[in-house]
Amino acid sequence: MSRPVARYRPSRRYILFALLALVGTAFSAWTGLRWPSTWVAAGLFGMTSAALLALLWQPEIQIHETHLQLGRRIILWREIHRLDQTGWTAPLVVHLTLSNDRRVLLLYAGDLDSSTGLLRHLRRYSRNALLDGIPYRQAWGEVEEKPEREKRPERRKTPESGPQLQQPPAVHRPLLRPEEEEEIERMFQRLKSVGRMDQRDRGSDES
Repeated sequence: MSRPVARYRPSRRYILFALLALVGTAFSAWTGLRWPSTWVAAGLFGMTSAALLALLWQPEIQIHETHLQLGRRIILWREIHRLDQTGWTAPLVVHLTLSNDRRVLLLYAGDLDSSTGLLRHLRRYSRNALLDGIPYRQAWGEVEEKPEREKRPERRKTPESGPQLQQPPAVHRPLLRPEEEEEIERMFQRLKSVGRMDQRDRGSDES
């Protein structure tokens, strides 16, 4: 058995809360013998103490590299297909959907820091799961690499030469700057004017 990466036990605060709720239940029930209206408070204290005891009854949670352990139960990370949060963070309540549509309700009676740490471990190791309906890589902001076939250049088929690599369109880049082109144009015009003058001089000499 591999050593756990992290362990999460119930917080001692919930033990204190449960004791206070039990004391409130007993006191409200005792006063209810004289004032029946206090039975409402006794019922509220009783439900609160029952909920806290149910949280404290949850087994220790262990995070391993290959699996999640809830007491004696072992859940492989690859079996988790969905991880959905609820509105409860401290205590932490999370829905896990396993293969074959099995559902597990994970309860953890921890403070805010430990509950946040457990939730982060659950989200990090559930690599095959949808995290609140979002794919794992997208939820963690990771960029998916394109397959090799998408990276390779496309091939096009021609009846003469068979499949060929599709070349990117040629990009025509100017060899000269605009001011250099203007200077060459002016020189060309001067040469043409000089040629015309030579032709006139030759014509006048022959006459």
